[in-house]
Amino acid sequence: MSSSKNVLVPLASQSSHVRIVESCCEQQQQVEAADTPTLSISESKELTGLTHECGVFGAIACGDWPTQIDIAHVICLGLVALQHRGQESAGIVTSEGKSSKNFNVHKGMGMISTLFNDDSMKKLRGNLGIGHTRYSTAGGSEVVNCQPFVVHTAHGTMALAHNGELVNNESLRREVLGRGVGLSTHSDSELIAQSLCCAPEGVSEHDGPNWPARIRHFMTLAPLSYSLVIMLKDKIYGVRDTYGNRPLCIGKIVPINSGHTSNSTETHADGWVVSSESCGFLSIGARYEREVEPGEIVELTRNGYRTVDIVERPDFKRMAFCIFEYVYFARGDSIFEGQMVYSVRLECGRQLWREAPVEADIVSSVPESGTAAAHGYARESNLEFAEVLCRNRYVGRTFIQPSTRLRQLGVAKKFGALSENVDGKRLVLIDDSIVRGNTIGPIIKLLRDAGAREVHIRIASPPLQYACYMGINIPTREELIANKMNAQQLARHVGADSLAYLSVAGLVQTVQRKHVASTKPTGHCTACLTGEYPGGLPDELSW
Repeated sequence: MSSSKNVLVPLASQSSHVRIVESCCEQQQQVEAADTPTLSISESKELTGLTHECGVFGAIACGDWPTQIDIAHVICLGLVALQHRGQESAGIVTSEGKSSKNFNVHKGMGMISTLFNDDSMKKLRGNLGIGHTRYSTAGGSEVVNCQPFVVHTAHGTMALAHNGELVNNESLRREVLGRGVGLSTHSDSELIAQSLCCAPEGVSEHDGPNWPARIRHFMTLAPLSYSLVIMLKDKIYGVRDTYGNRPLCIGKIVPINSGHTSNSTETHADGWVVSSESCGFLSIGARYEREVEPGEIVELTRNGYRTVDIVERPDFKRMAFCIFEYVYFARGDSIFEGQMVYSVRLECGRQLWREAPVEADIVSSVPESGTAAAHGYARESNLEFAEVLCRNRYVGRTFIQPSTRLRQLGVAKKFGALSENVDGKRLVLIDDSIVRGNTIGPIIKLLRDAGAREVHIRIASPPLQYACYMGINIPTREELIANKMNAQQLARHVGADSLAYLSVAGLVQTVQRKHVASTKPTGHCTACLTGEYPGGLPDELSW
Protein backbone atom coordinates (compact mmCIF):
# COMPACT_ATOMS: atom_id res chain seq x y z
CA MET A 1 0.00 0.00 0.00
CA SER A 2 1.24 3.45 -0.84
CA SER A 3 1.40 6.20 1.76
CA SER A 4 2.90 8.91 -0.42
CA LYS A 5 -0.36 10.87 -0.71
CA ASN A 6 -1.32 10.82 2.93
CA VAL A 7 -0.17 12.65 5.99
CA LEU A 8 -1.60 11.38 9.25
CA VAL A 9 -1.95 13.91 12.04
CA PRO A 10 -2.34 12.54 15.60
CA LEU A 11 -5.70 13.30 17.14
CA ALA A 12 -4.09 15.19 20.01
CA SER A 13 -2.28 17.66 17.74
CA GLN A 14 -3.63 21.15 17.19
CA SER A 15 -2.24 22.20 13.81
CA SER A 16 -3.17 25.56 12.34
CA HIS A 17 -4.80 24.09 9.24
CA VAL A 18 -6.71 21.17 10.78
CA ARG A 19 -8.99 21.92 13.72
CA ILE A 20 -11.34 19.73 15.74
CA VAL A 21 -13.89 21.40 17.96
CA GLU A 22 -14.18 19.17 21.01
CA SER A 23 -16.73 19.24 23.80
CA CYS A 24 -15.73 16.44 26.11
CA CYS A 25 -15.55 15.71 29.79
CA GLU A 26 -12.47 17.04 31.58
CA GLN A 27 -10.95 13.58 31.67
CA GLN A 28 -11.40 13.21 27.91
CA GLN A 29 -9.67 16.53 27.26
CA GLN A 30 -6.75 15.57 29.45
CA VAL A 31 -6.27 12.22 27.73
CA GLU A 32 -6.45 13.57 24.19
CA ALA A 33 -4.16 16.48 25.04
CA ALA A 34 -1.56 14.13 26.44
CA ASP A 35 1.11 12.25 24.56
CA THR A 36 0.38 8.73 23.36
CA PRO A 37 0.09 6.63 26.54
CA THR A 38 2.61 3.89 27.26
CA LEU A 39 1.42 0.52 28.47
CA SER A 40 3.05 -1.90 30.84
CA ILE A 41 3.40 -5.52 29.76
CA SER A 42 0.56 -6.57 32.05
CA GLU A 43 -1.69 -3.80 30.72
CA SER A 44 -0.84 -4.74 27.16
CA LYS A 45 -1.80 -8.36 27.74
CA GLU A 46 -5.08 -7.31 29.28
CA LEU A 47 -5.96 -4.98 26.42
CA THR A 48 -5.13 -7.21 23.47
CA GLY A 49 -7.84 -9.31 21.87
CA LEU A 50 -10.64 -7.11 23.19
CA THR A 51 -14.20 -8.10 22.47
CA HIS A 52 -16.85 -5.45 22.01
CA GLU A 53 -20.61 -5.38 21.80
CA CYS A 54 -21.44 -1.92 20.52
CA GLY A 55 -24.01 0.11 18.66
CA VAL A 56 -23.37 2.48 15.75
CA PHE A 57 -25.65 5.17 14.37
CA GLY A 58 -25.45 7.79 11.62
CA ALA A 59 -27.82 10.47 10.36
CA ILE A 60 -27.81 12.96 7.49
CA ALA A 61 -30.35 15.61 6.51
CA CYS A 62 -31.70 15.88 2.98
CA GLY A 63 -32.30 19.04 0.98
CA ASP A 64 -30.92 22.49 1.75
CA TRP A 65 -28.36 22.96 4.49
CA PRO A 66 -28.40 24.22 7.21
CA THR A 67 -31.21 21.81 7.97
CA GLN A 68 -34.19 22.31 10.25
CA ILE A 69 -33.64 18.80 11.63
CA ASP A 70 -31.67 18.69 14.85
CA ILE A 71 -29.21 16.03 13.73
CA ALA A 72 -27.42 15.82 17.08
CA HIS A 73 -30.69 15.07 18.90
CA VAL A 74 -31.64 12.48 16.28
CA ILE A 75 -28.32 10.71 16.84
CA CYS A 76 -28.61 11.00 20.61
CA LEU A 77 -32.08 9.42 20.58
CA GLY A 78 -30.81 6.77 18.19
CA LEU A 79 -28.03 5.93 20.65
CA VAL A 80 -30.51 5.81 23.54
CA ALA A 81 -32.39 3.13 21.58
CA LEU A 82 -29.09 1.25 21.21
CA GLN A 83 -28.04 1.66 24.84
CA HIS A 84 -28.61 -2.06 25.50
CA ARG A 85 -25.68 -2.78 23.18
CA GLY A 86 -23.18 -0.87 25.31
CA GLN A 87 -23.30 1.13 28.51
CA GLU A 88 -19.72 2.09 29.31
CA SER A 89 -18.98 4.92 26.89
CA ALA A 90 -20.53 6.85 24.04
CA GLY A 91 -19.83 9.65 21.62
CA ILE A 92 -21.22 11.80 18.82
CA VAL A 93 -19.35 13.55 15.99
CA THR A 94 -21.12 16.02 13.69
CA SER A 95 -20.24 18.01 10.58
CA GLU A 96 -21.86 21.10 9.09
CA GLY A 97 -20.82 19.88 5.64
CA LYS A 98 -18.80 23.00 4.87
CA SER A 99 -15.27 22.19 5.95
CA SER A 100 -13.35 18.95 6.15
CA LYS A 101 -11.24 20.52 8.91
CA ASN A 102 -14.01 21.22 11.39
CA PHE A 103 -15.94 18.42 13.13
CA ASN A 104 -17.74 18.78 16.45
CA VAL A 105 -17.06 16.02 18.98
CA HIS A 106 -18.44 15.00 22.35
CA LYS A 107 -17.58 11.64 23.89
CA GLY A 108 -16.70 10.09 27.20
CA MET A 109 -17.38 7.38 29.75
CA GLY A 110 -20.90 6.70 30.99
CA MET A 111 -24.49 6.35 29.85
CA ILE A 112 -26.06 8.51 27.15
CA SER A 113 -28.28 10.29 29.67
CA THR A 114 -25.30 11.42 31.75
CA LEU A 115 -22.98 12.33 28.87
CA PHE A 116 -25.23 14.56 26.81
CA ASN A 117 -26.94 17.66 28.19
CA ASP A 118 -28.26 20.90 26.68
CA ASP A 119 -24.84 22.54 26.62
CA SER A 120 -23.09 19.64 24.90
CA MET A 121 -25.91 19.21 22.39
CA LYS A 122 -25.76 22.90 21.39
CA LYS A 123 -22.11 22.47 20.48
CA LEU A 124 -22.89 19.46 18.24
CA ARG A 125 -24.43 21.53 15.46
CA GLY A 126 -24.36 19.94 12.04
CA ASN A 127 -26.19 18.57 9.04
CA LEU A 128 -24.80 15.06 9.40
CA GLY A 129 -23.17 13.02 12.12
CA ILE A 130 -22.38 9.62 13.55
CA GLY A 131 -22.56 8.17 17.05
CA HIS A 132 -21.43 5.16 19.03
CA THR A 133 -22.27 3.44 22.28
CA ARG A 134 -19.76 0.97 23.58
CA TYR A 135 -19.23 -1.98 25.86
CA SER A 136 -15.78 -3.47 26.40
CA THR A 137 -14.20 -6.28 28.35
CA ALA A 138 -12.22 -5.58 31.52
CA GLY A 139 -9.11 -3.54 30.80
CA GLY A 140 -10.49 -1.78 27.74
CA SER A 141 -12.92 0.43 29.61
CA GLU A 142 -10.94 3.66 29.20
CA VAL A 143 -11.56 7.13 27.84
CA VAL A 144 -8.91 6.71 25.17
CA ASN A 145 -10.99 3.94 23.56
CA CYS A 146 -14.20 5.98 23.33
CA GLN A 147 -15.67 6.25 19.86
CA PRO A 148 -16.23 7.59 17.26
CA PHE A 149 -12.54 7.85 16.39
CA VAL A 150 -11.52 11.02 14.61
CA VAL A 151 -8.38 11.11 12.47
CA HIS A 152 -6.85 13.78 10.24
CA THR A 153 -5.69 12.89 6.76
CA ALA A 154 -4.20 14.90 3.93
CA HIS A 155 -7.72 15.01 2.48
CA GLY A 156 -9.49 16.23 5.60
CA THR A 157 -10.93 14.82 8.78
CA MET A 158 -12.60 11.43 9.01
CA ALA A 159 -14.69 9.99 11.83
CA LEU A 160 -15.39 6.28 12.26
CA ALA A 161 -17.48 4.11 14.57
CA HIS A 162 -17.28 0.33 14.65
CA ASN A 163 -19.28 -2.60 15.96
CA GLY A 164 -17.52 -5.97 15.94
CA GLU A 165 -13.99 -7.26 16.25
CA LEU A 166 -11.41 -7.92 13.56
CA VAL A 167 -10.51 -11.59 13.49
CA ASN A 168 -7.19 -10.82 11.79
CA ASN A 169 -6.39 -7.67 13.73
CA GLU A 170 -2.83 -8.78 14.42
CA SER A 171 -1.83 -8.97 10.76
CA LEU A 172 -3.53 -5.64 10.05
CA ARG A 173 -1.79 -4.08 13.03
CA ARG A 174 1.61 -5.25 11.73
CA GLU A 175 0.77 -3.86 8.28
CA VAL A 176 -0.23 -0.43 9.63
CA LEU A 177 2.74 -0.23 12.01
CA GLY A 178 5.00 -1.29 9.15
CA ARG A 179 4.04 1.89 7.31
CA GLY A 180 5.40 3.93 10.19
CA VAL A 181 1.97 4.81 11.54
CA GLY A 182 1.69 4.91 15.33
CA LEU A 183 -1.35 3.56 17.16
CA SER A 184 -2.41 5.13 20.44
CA THR A 185 -4.89 2.44 21.50
CA HIS A 186 -5.54 -1.29 21.20
CA SER A 187 -8.92 -0.60 19.62
CA ASP A 188 -9.78 -2.24 16.31
CA SER A 189 -11.65 0.94 15.44
CA GLU A 190 -8.51 3.07 15.44
CA LEU A 191 -6.78 0.36 13.41
CA ILE A 192 -9.56 0.49 10.80
CA ALA A 193 -9.43 4.29 10.65
CA GLN A 194 -5.67 4.33 10.10
CA SER A 195 -5.95 1.56 7.53
CA LEU A 196 -8.40 3.69 5.52
CA CYS A 197 -6.08 6.69 5.56
CA CYS A 198 -3.78 5.28 2.89
CA ALA A 199 -4.71 4.75 -0.74
CA PRO A 200 -4.27 1.19 -2.03
CA GLU A 201 -1.65 0.62 -4.68
CA GLY A 202 -2.90 0.96 -8.23
CA VAL A 203 -5.81 3.27 -7.35
CA SER A 204 -5.65 6.67 -9.03
CA GLU A 205 -6.56 9.60 -6.79
CA HIS A 206 -5.59 12.56 -8.96
CA ASP A 207 -9.04 14.10 -8.41
CA GLY A 208 -9.14 13.44 -4.69
CA PRO A 209 -9.43 10.39 -2.46
CA ASN A 210 -11.39 7.40 -3.71
CA TRP A 211 -13.00 6.43 -0.42
CA PRO A 212 -15.07 3.53 -1.79
CA ALA A 213 -11.87 2.00 -3.21
CA ARG A 214 -10.13 2.45 0.12
CA ILE A 215 -13.02 0.86 1.96
CA ARG A 216 -13.13 -2.02 -0.53
CA HIS A 217 -9.41 -2.59 -0.09
CA PHE A 218 -9.79 -2.70 3.68
CA MET A 219 -12.68 -5.19 3.33
CA THR A 220 -10.52 -7.51 1.23
CA LEU A 221 -7.88 -7.40 3.98
CA ALA A 222 -10.37 -7.89 6.84
CA PRO A 223 -13.11 -10.43 6.11
CA LEU A 224 -14.93 -9.95 9.45
CA SER A 225 -16.32 -8.87 11.83
CA TYR A 226 -17.63 -5.33 11.55
CA SER A 227 -20.35 -2.90 10.80
CA LEU A 228 -18.99 0.59 10.23
CA VAL A 229 -20.26 4.12 9.91
CA ILE A 230 -17.67 6.46 8.39
CA MET A 231 -18.21 10.21 8.16
CA LEU A 232 -16.42 12.64 5.88
CA LYS A 233 -17.17 16.33 5.35
CA ASP A 234 -20.54 15.91 3.63
CA LYS A 235 -21.29 12.19 3.42
CA ILE A 236 -21.57 9.02 5.48
CA TYR A 237 -20.61 5.50 4.45
CA GLY A 238 -22.33 2.48 5.97
CA VAL A 239 -20.29 -0.73 5.65
CA ARG A 240 -21.03 -4.32 6.59
CA ASP A 241 -18.54 -7.17 6.41
CA THR A 242 -18.89 -9.73 3.64
CA TYR A 243 -20.25 -12.40 6.00
CA GLY A 244 -22.92 -10.06 7.36
CA ASN A 245 -21.85 -11.05 10.86
CA ARG A 246 -22.83 -7.81 12.57
CA PRO A 247 -26.14 -6.04 11.86
CA LEU A 248 -26.63 -2.73 10.04
CA CYS A 249 -29.76 -1.22 8.53
CA ILE A 250 -31.06 1.94 6.83
CA GLY A 251 -34.00 4.11 7.81
CA LYS A 252 -35.76 7.09 6.24
CA ILE A 253 -36.57 10.21 8.29
CA VAL A 254 -40.07 11.19 7.20
CA PRO A 255 -42.20 14.30 7.81
CA ILE A 256 -43.91 14.38 11.21
CA ASN A 257 -47.43 14.05 9.74
CA SER A 258 -46.59 11.05 7.53
CA GLY A 259 -48.22 8.43 9.78
CA HIS A 260 -47.96 4.75 8.93
CA THR A 261 -47.48 3.64 5.35
CA SER A 262 -46.65 0.22 3.96
CA ASN A 263 -44.82 1.75 1.00
CA SER A 264 -42.04 4.05 2.14
CA THR A 265 -41.15 5.03 -1.44
CA GLU A 266 -44.30 7.15 -1.52
CA THR A 267 -43.05 9.28 1.39
CA HIS A 268 -40.72 12.25 1.04
CA ALA A 269 -37.39 11.86 2.86
CA ASP A 270 -36.29 14.58 5.26
CA GLY A 271 -33.15 12.61 5.95
CA TRP A 272 -31.58 9.17 6.24
CA VAL A 273 -30.19 7.14 9.12
CA VAL A 274 -28.04 4.04 9.37
CA SER A 275 -28.03 2.00 12.56
CA SER A 276 -27.02 -1.28 14.16
CA GLU A 277 -30.71 -1.92 14.86
CA SER A 278 -34.03 -0.51 13.69
CA CYS A 279 -35.56 -0.40 17.18
CA GLY A 280 -35.17 3.37 17.54
CA PHE A 281 -36.47 4.41 14.15
CA LEU A 282 -40.07 5.19 15.10
CA SER A 283 -39.00 7.27 18.10
CA ILE A 284 -36.95 9.59 15.84
CA GLY A 285 -39.58 9.81 13.11
CA ALA A 286 -37.88 7.34 10.78
CA ARG A 287 -39.16 4.28 8.94
CA TYR A 288 -37.27 1.07 8.36
CA GLU A 289 -36.03 0.90 4.77
CA ARG A 290 -33.82 -2.20 4.50
CA GLU A 291 -30.71 -3.90 5.76
CA VAL A 292 -27.26 -3.13 4.48
CA GLU A 293 -26.37 -6.32 2.65
CA PRO A 294 -23.26 -8.37 3.49
CA GLY A 295 -20.26 -6.79 1.78
CA GLU A 296 -22.21 -3.69 0.79
CA ILE A 297 -20.83 -0.15 0.91
CA VAL A 298 -23.68 2.37 1.12
CA GLU A 299 -23.13 6.10 0.61
CA LEU A 300 -25.52 8.56 2.27
CA THR A 301 -25.60 12.19 1.09
CA ARG A 302 -28.10 15.04 1.23
CA ASN A 303 -29.56 13.62 -2.01
CA GLY A 304 -30.32 10.16 -0.60
CA TYR A 305 -28.45 6.88 -0.40
CA ARG A 306 -26.96 4.54 -2.98
CA THR A 307 -24.90 1.37 -3.17
CA VAL A 308 -21.40 2.27 -4.34
CA ASP A 309 -19.89 -1.22 -4.18
CA ILE A 310 -20.48 -4.78 -3.00
CA VAL A 311 -17.51 -6.89 -1.94
CA GLU A 312 -18.19 -10.58 -2.45
CA ARG A 313 -17.07 -13.29 -0.06
CA PRO A 314 -15.49 -16.48 -1.40
CA ASP A 315 -17.98 -18.74 -3.21
CA PHE A 316 -17.52 -21.60 -0.79
CA LYS A 317 -18.32 -19.40 2.24
CA ARG A 318 -21.83 -18.85 3.55
CA MET A 319 -23.32 -15.76 5.11
CA ALA A 320 -22.77 -15.82 8.88
CA PHE A 321 -25.11 -13.41 10.66
CA CYS A 322 -24.65 -13.74 14.42
CA ILE A 323 -27.46 -15.96 15.69
CA PHE A 324 -26.91 -14.63 19.22
CA GLU A 325 -28.38 -11.30 18.11
CA TYR A 326 -31.73 -13.10 17.99
CA VAL A 327 -31.12 -14.91 21.27
CA TYR A 328 -29.96 -12.11 23.51
CA PHE A 329 -28.51 -8.85 22.32
CA ALA A 330 -31.02 -7.23 20.00
CA ARG A 331 -34.06 -5.38 21.24
CA GLY A 332 -37.31 -7.22 20.57
CA ASP A 333 -38.71 -4.60 18.18
CA SER A 334 -35.69 -4.68 15.86
CA ILE A 335 -35.95 -6.24 12.41
CA PHE A 336 -33.34 -8.64 11.05
CA GLU A 337 -33.63 -10.52 7.76
CA GLY A 338 -37.24 -9.40 7.29
CA GLN A 339 -38.48 -10.64 10.65
CA MET A 340 -38.96 -9.04 14.04
CA VAL A 341 -36.70 -10.31 16.80
CA TYR A 342 -39.69 -10.69 19.16
CA SER A 343 -41.40 -13.05 16.71
CA VAL A 344 -38.30 -15.23 16.46
CA ARG A 345 -38.02 -15.44 20.24
CA LEU A 346 -41.70 -16.31 20.48
CA GLU A 347 -41.19 -19.15 18.02
CA CYS A 348 -38.10 -20.32 19.94
CA GLY A 349 -40.41 -20.80 22.93
CA ARG A 350 -42.82 -22.87 20.86
CA GLN A 351 -39.97 -25.03 19.61
CA LEU A 352 -38.65 -25.38 23.16
CA TRP A 353 -41.96 -26.89 24.31
CA ARG A 354 -41.87 -29.37 21.42
CA GLU A 355 -38.38 -30.45 22.42
CA ALA A 356 -38.67 -30.28 26.22
CA PRO A 357 -42.25 -30.47 27.55
CA VAL A 358 -42.96 -30.71 31.28
CA GLU A 359 -46.04 -30.96 33.50
CA ALA A 360 -46.59 -27.66 35.28
CA ASP A 361 -49.17 -25.12 36.42
CA ILE A 362 -47.77 -21.89 35.00
CA VAL A 363 -45.10 -20.64 32.62
CA SER A 364 -43.05 -17.54 33.36
CA SER A 365 -39.83 -15.86 32.34
CA VAL A 366 -36.70 -14.21 33.57
CA PRO A 367 -37.51 -10.71 32.34
CA GLU A 368 -37.17 -9.32 29.88
CA SER A 369 -35.31 -11.10 27.11
CA GLY A 370 -36.85 -14.44 28.17
CA THR A 371 -40.43 -13.13 28.06
CA ALA A 372 -41.16 -13.61 24.36
CA ALA A 373 -39.95 -17.22 24.46
CA ALA A 374 -42.04 -17.82 27.59
CA HIS A 375 -45.17 -16.62 25.81
CA GLY A 376 -44.38 -18.99 22.95
CA TYR A 377 -43.86 -21.89 25.35
CA ALA A 378 -47.14 -21.10 27.11
CA ARG A 379 -49.13 -20.88 23.87
CA GLU A 380 -47.73 -24.11 22.49
CA SER A 381 -48.31 -25.98 25.77
CA ASN A 382 -51.69 -24.39 26.58
CA LEU A 383 -50.36 -23.49 30.01
CA GLU A 384 -51.08 -20.18 31.68
CA PHE A 385 -48.45 -17.46 31.50
CA ALA A 386 -47.97 -15.51 34.70
CA GLU A 387 -45.32 -13.06 35.85
CA VAL A 388 -43.38 -14.30 38.86
CA LEU A 389 -40.39 -11.95 38.96
CA CYS A 390 -40.46 -8.22 39.49
CA ARG A 391 -37.44 -6.57 37.94
CA ASN A 392 -35.59 -3.55 39.23
CA ARG A 393 -35.09 -1.64 35.99
CA TYR A 394 -32.26 0.45 37.38
CA VAL A 395 -29.76 -2.39 37.62
CA GLY A 396 -27.61 -3.09 34.55
CA ARG A 397 -27.58 -6.35 32.60
CA THR A 398 -25.46 -8.87 34.48
CA PHE A 399 -24.03 -10.60 31.40
CA ILE A 400 -22.30 -7.52 30.04
CA GLN A 401 -20.88 -5.99 33.18
CA PRO A 402 -17.14 -6.69 33.16
CA SER A 403 -16.61 -7.59 36.81
CA THR A 404 -17.72 -10.93 38.29
CA ARG A 405 -18.30 -9.19 41.60
CA LEU A 406 -20.60 -6.65 39.89
CA ARG A 407 -22.46 -9.50 38.19
CA GLN A 408 -23.05 -11.29 41.49
CA LEU A 409 -24.14 -8.09 43.23
CA GLY A 410 -26.43 -7.36 40.31
CA VAL A 411 -28.24 -10.68 40.79
CA ALA A 412 -29.00 -9.87 44.41
CA LYS A 413 -30.47 -6.49 43.56
CA LYS A 414 -32.13 -7.31 40.28
CA PHE A 415 -35.36 -9.22 41.10
CA GLY A 416 -38.16 -9.60 43.55
CA ALA A 417 -40.71 -12.46 43.58
CA LEU A 418 -44.48 -12.07 43.09
CA SER A 419 -45.32 -14.56 45.83
CA GLU A 420 -49.09 -14.64 45.14
CA ASN A 421 -48.39 -15.99 41.64
CA VAL A 422 -45.79 -18.48 42.86
CA ASP A 423 -47.04 -19.99 46.10
CA GLY A 424 -47.81 -23.71 45.74
CA LYS A 425 -47.29 -23.72 41.96
CA ARG A 426 -45.28 -25.97 39.65
CA LEU A 427 -43.45 -23.41 37.62
CA VAL A 428 -41.66 -23.46 34.26
CA LEU A 429 -39.19 -20.60 34.14
CA ILE A 430 -37.87 -19.59 30.72
CA ASP A 431 -34.58 -17.77 30.26
CA ASP A 432 -32.86 -16.82 27.03
CA SER A 433 -29.42 -18.22 27.89
CA ILE A 434 -27.11 -19.46 30.63
CA VAL A 435 -23.55 -18.19 30.47
CA ARG A 436 -21.59 -18.61 33.71
CA GLY A 437 -24.53 -19.94 35.72
CA ASN A 438 -24.21 -17.22 38.36
CA THR A 439 -27.70 -15.83 37.91
CA ILE A 440 -30.18 -18.68 37.71
CA GLY A 441 -29.39 -20.32 41.08
CA PRO A 442 -30.24 -17.25 43.20
CA ILE A 443 -33.42 -16.76 41.16
CA ILE A 444 -34.54 -20.34 41.83
CA LYS A 445 -33.86 -19.88 45.54
CA LEU A 446 -35.87 -16.65 45.47
CA LEU A 447 -38.85 -18.45 43.90
CA ARG A 448 -38.66 -21.38 46.31
CA ASP A 449 -38.52 -18.93 49.23
CA ALA A 450 -41.67 -17.37 47.77
CA GLY A 451 -43.45 -20.75 47.89
CA ALA A 452 -42.87 -22.40 44.51
CA ARG A 453 -43.48 -26.16 44.71
CA GLU A 454 -41.41 -27.03 41.62
CA VAL A 455 -39.13 -24.93 39.43
CA HIS A 456 -38.31 -26.29 35.97
CA ILE A 457 -35.79 -24.30 33.95
CA ARG A 458 -36.03 -24.11 30.15
CA ILE A 459 -33.42 -22.22 28.15
CA ALA A 460 -34.51 -20.80 24.79
CA SER A 461 -31.07 -21.31 23.23
CA PRO A 462 -28.46 -24.09 23.10
CA PRO A 463 -25.62 -24.36 25.63
CA LEU A 464 -22.90 -21.73 25.20
CA GLN A 465 -19.65 -23.66 24.90
CA TYR A 466 -17.19 -21.56 22.91
CA ALA A 467 -15.74 -18.07 23.05
CA CYS A 468 -16.67 -15.45 20.48
CA TYR A 469 -13.95 -13.61 18.57
CA MET A 470 -16.30 -11.48 16.50
CA GLY A 471 -17.69 -8.85 18.81
CA ILE A 472 -19.65 -10.38 21.68
CA ASN A 473 -18.36 -10.63 25.22
CA ILE A 474 -18.67 -14.37 25.72
CA PRO A 475 -16.17 -15.58 28.35
CA THR A 476 -13.45 -18.17 28.00
CA ARG A 477 -14.42 -21.83 27.66
CA GLU A 478 -13.30 -22.43 31.23
CA GLU A 479 -15.85 -19.90 32.52
CA LEU A 480 -18.81 -21.24 30.53
CA ILE A 481 -20.93 -23.44 32.77
CA ALA A 482 -22.05 -25.68 29.89
CA ASN A 483 -18.46 -26.94 29.58
CA LYS A 484 -18.44 -28.04 33.21
CA MET A 485 -21.88 -29.64 33.58
CA ASN A 486 -24.53 -31.23 31.41
CA ALA A 487 -28.18 -30.23 31.80
CA GLN A 488 -28.92 -32.74 34.55
CA GLN A 489 -25.82 -31.82 36.56
CA LEU A 490 -26.57 -28.12 36.15
CA ALA A 491 -30.16 -28.62 37.35
CA ARG A 492 -28.85 -30.16 40.58
CA HIS A 493 -26.20 -27.46 40.91
CA VAL A 494 -28.67 -24.55 40.68
CA GLY A 495 -31.46 -26.26 42.58
CA ALA A 496 -33.94 -26.80 39.72
CA ASP A 497 -36.27 -29.78 39.40
CA SER A 498 -35.26 -30.09 35.74
CA LEU A 499 -33.35 -28.11 33.14
CA ALA A 500 -33.32 -28.33 29.33
CA TYR A 501 -31.92 -26.29 26.46
CA LEU A 502 -33.23 -25.60 22.98
CA SER A 503 -31.19 -27.60 20.46
CA VAL A 504 -28.89 -26.00 17.89
CA ALA A 505 -30.99 -27.52 15.10
CA GLY A 506 -34.15 -26.17 16.72
CA LEU A 507 -32.72 -22.66 17.00
CA VAL A 508 -31.44 -22.59 13.42
CA GLN A 509 -34.75 -23.98 12.13
CA THR A 510 -36.68 -21.31 14.03
CA VAL A 511 -34.49 -18.43 12.84
CA GLN A 512 -34.60 -19.58 9.22
CA ARG A 513 -38.26 -20.58 9.07
CA LYS A 514 -39.22 -17.52 6.99
CA HIS A 515 -36.41 -18.13 4.52
CA VAL A 516 -37.41 -21.63 3.42
CA ALA A 517 -39.13 -20.42 0.24
CA SER A 518 -36.70 -17.53 -0.34
CA THR A 519 -33.97 -17.55 -2.96
CA LYS A 520 -31.96 -14.99 -0.99
CA PRO A 521 -28.78 -16.48 0.52
CA THR A 522 -28.91 -16.97 4.27
CA GLY A 523 -26.62 -18.33 6.91
CA HIS A 524 -25.93 -17.84 10.58
CA CYS A 525 -22.87 -17.93 12.76
CA THR A 526 -23.26 -20.52 15.53
CA ALA A 527 -19.61 -20.47 16.61
CA CYS A 528 -20.37 -19.85 20.28
CA LEU A 529 -22.62 -22.93 20.22
CA THR A 530 -20.76 -25.31 17.91
CA GLY A 531 -17.17 -24.06 17.66
CA GLU A 532 -17.51 -23.68 13.87
CA TYR A 533 -16.02 -20.25 13.17
CA PRO A 534 -16.91 -18.79 9.75
CA GLY A 535 -13.55 -17.06 9.31
CA GLY A 536 -11.39 -19.39 11.34
CA LEU A 537 -9.73 -18.62 14.65
CA PRO A 538 -8.19 -15.18 15.20
CA ASP A 539 -4.54 -14.33 14.70
CA GLU A 540 -2.18 -15.10 17.52
CA LEU A 541 -1.48 -11.84 19.36
CA SER A 542 2.23 -11.18 19.61
CA TRP A 543 2.20 -8.01 21.69
